[in-house]
Amino acid sequence: MKKIELFAKNGFKDTGFSPLLVHESPYMKVLNFNFKPGQELPVHSHAIDGELTIAVLEGTGAFLSQDGSIPAGPGDVLVSEIAVPHGLRAETAMRVLVTIAPPI
Repeated sequence: MKKIELFAKNGFKDTGFSPLLVHESPYMKVLNFNFKPGQELPVHSHAIDGELTIAVLEGTGAFLSQDGSIPAGPGDVLVSEIAVPHGLRAETAMRVLVTIAPPI
């Protein structure tokens, strides 16, 4: 087992969202993204099989898709096939944890 202190390891950037590779194995990849208000991860997709989750740890914003947006706040989790277009926009300072399985 290992413990990662996300809040201590990854801060916020003025120039764009702040990524941190938390864990990677043959079975999954875990990433932390921190966003300042107004920053976003544009809608995108990956041409592979697999699933992802985006869990909001702190802050508010919206999960993005080709069809619009879904409000997102602490405790909300988006679950999607990784090939389905997805993104995120922060309204407030926002921390999210993304899990991708299998890893890309």
